[in-house]
Amino acid sequence: MSRIDAHHHLWRPASAPGPALGPGPRRRVHAWLDAPGMTPLRRDFTMADLTPSALEAGIDRTVLVQVLPDLDETTEFLSLAAEDDLVAGVVGWADLTSDGLADTLDALRAAPGGDHLVGLRHLVQSEPDPGWLNRPDVRRGLHTVAQANLAYDLLVLPHQLPAAISTVRELPELTFVLDHLAKPPIATGALEPWASLIRELAAQPQVFCKLSGMVTEADRDDRSAAALRPYADVVLEAFGPQRVMFGSDWPVCLPAASYAEVVRAAEALTARLSPTERSQVFATTAERAYGLGESNQPGRSTDDGPLGMVR
Repeated sequence: MSRIDAHHHLWRPASAPGPALGPGPRRRVHAWLDAPGMTPLRRDFTMADLTPSALEAGIDRTVLVQVLPDLDETTEFLSLAAEDDLVAGVVGWADLTSDGLADTLDALRAAPGGDHLVGLRHLVQSEPDPGWLNRPDVRRGLHTVAQANLAYDLLVLPHQLPAAISTVRELPELTFVLDHLAKPPIATGALEPWASLIRELAAQPQVFCKLSGMVTEADRDDRSAAALRPYADVVLEAFGPQRVMFGSDWPVCLPAASYAEVVRAAEALTARLSPTERSQVFATTAERAYGLGESNQPGRSTDDGPLGMVR
């Protein structure tokens, strides 16, 4: 079975020791990696680092996701995707509030590897305004993303879910993909109000969810599948396997778990599903959400039922 990792990153931080060797991103300032506790991630991570682990885990396609609010990084990621058969799509960054967003998206698609652009993402979790997604200029930008037939990744925290819910209700024509289950408080074991908000978000049929980022949110002393299961079960029940996709969140996951351990955790969390449902989580959901398959066209209904604009 073809398997897709729908969420990973690459970087070469300016603060990393040693020269940049081999193909990969150029060095950039990653201020977040200078924070305490980030030392294990303060080094180069390239496709050469990821590929052996991905292939060993049976992953044959990936989606490379932006790290910085940097248009040059997105252009570079597209170029890297064009040169590496493992990368099937890129979720990049562009300024949603810019009057020239449509022109920017056209330029990205015209750049080398531009046909790999499948979506955009903004680091909403870092915005101090919990209602940032409700801003008129942001909504205008999201409408432009929909017109460009791209998906939009929601990187939000639980307290930002109300704004996400109102946003997806106002934009039924845009496919949304929720990253990392909105980072629930797994370490504390609390489910509410996160679970109720997730169910409310999942009621909108154009929203997908990544089964990703869970080990990072778990208690450092218990990252077992049993600790993660209550949160995975909420998502699988709310969205259904046909709208849930696996993502490793590599290399962010590495201080908590290896690539193989993250894959095994996802396999354990989906073991109760049927073979067809597991194939949805590990492949076909990502194909439909991001339009990775040749036969997947935006707006076309599937055997799982119509899901609105799918790209």
